[in-house]
Amino acid sequence: MIPIALPLLGDEEADAARAAVLSGWVSQGPQVAAFERDFAALVGAPHACAVSNCTTALHLALTALDIGPGDEVITVSHSFIATANCIRYCGATPVFVDIEPDTYNMDPDRVAEAITPATRAIIAVHQMGMPCDLRAIAAVADRHGVILIEDAACAAGSEIRVNGHWERVGKPHGLIACFSFHPRKVITTGEGGMLTTADPELDRKFRLLRQHSMSVPDTVRHGSPRVIFEDYLTIGFNYRMTDIQAAVGRKQLERLPELVARRRALASRYTELLGNIESLRLPTEPDWASSNWQSYCVRLPNRLDQRTVMQNLLDRGIATRRGIMCSHREPTYSDADQRHDLRQSESAQDHSILLPIYAQMSNDDQLYVADCLKGQLRQV
Repeated sequence: MIPIALPLLGDEEADAARAAVLSGWVSQGPQVAAFERDFAALVGAPHACAVSNCTTALHLALTALDIGPGDEVITVSHSFIATANCIRYCGATPVFVDIEPDTYNMDPDRVAEAITPATRAIIAVHQMGMPCDLRAIAAVADRHGVILIEDAACAAGSEIRVNGHWERVGKPHGLIACFSFHPRKVITTGEGGMLTTADPELDRKFRLLRQHSMSVPDTVRHGSPRVIFEDYLTIGFNYRMTDIQAAVGRKQLERLPELVARRRALASRYTELLGNIESLRLPTEPDWASSNWQSYCVRLPNRLDQRTVMQNLLDRGIATRRGIMCSHREPTYSDADQRHDLRQSESAQDHSILLPIYAQMSNDDQLYVADCLKGQLRQV
């Protein structure tokens, strides 16, 4: 079986996890603090705060900004459902806008049309690791005095060209960026997430809220020669990362450049292998974007049934995934205010499939995937 994804974990990660276990400090502690420093330095962010996953990161971002009932947050339906869910966690209203058909990312023109007096924030998603048009979206946000948050769940290692210079996603281009370290992502801690920001006050709030709003962190209490009693200043959450995860994450960060380089090579080869098929639409990378290629998504011709193609590939030992889901089509969002046309989002979900891509993928396996997909296209 050729899987859709496969994390690259080795002896280095296993040894790091073992050392954390044997240290006696396995919850949020010195390894988490070191992982935060390493990640901030890598992406060029003044502050990085580790949490339990990207969903909790997005929830903390909105909570720290006091976004709640009566507020609207513009985002895409074409994203994993967590993007919309975290808005509802806060009692705010998600307002869905459509995507660009080539990049599968938020269409800046649709964002501008969706701004209302109730709009407090925009959550722009770097879908499948492909950077969205932050420059255009940020211009809309600035023009209307709206907060910009990046859902960078898939985008660790991706880059954007800003004023002629390449900068990693995570260096603050909006107010906050949120990352995931799920096993489907380029680097993993099993589960885990990170928030980056240039705002020290927001970083302080993240750290307070992720640990039940405890006034004195347990690392300080355990290291103090005097007895300290903590206070709980507001309602907080248990959104902590463990030191075991962080130790693994630090080793994964060391691998990130080679992982991204390998994925970019695989994406380029897919383009070579599949580029001569007129009916197959390949992903587009703008000249100002450098994707980590967390996923490689192709658009099937409308005449082909997506599920049938996927099943036929699975029967041949190839795992795929359907195009990115649309939250507004799920039962939990049947009552959502669908005031904007989402036809591009729906088309992407219905006619796209994600092909296997991971660092360990062999050239032979990739050629087999391409040949089997070509065979499906020739049958119709």
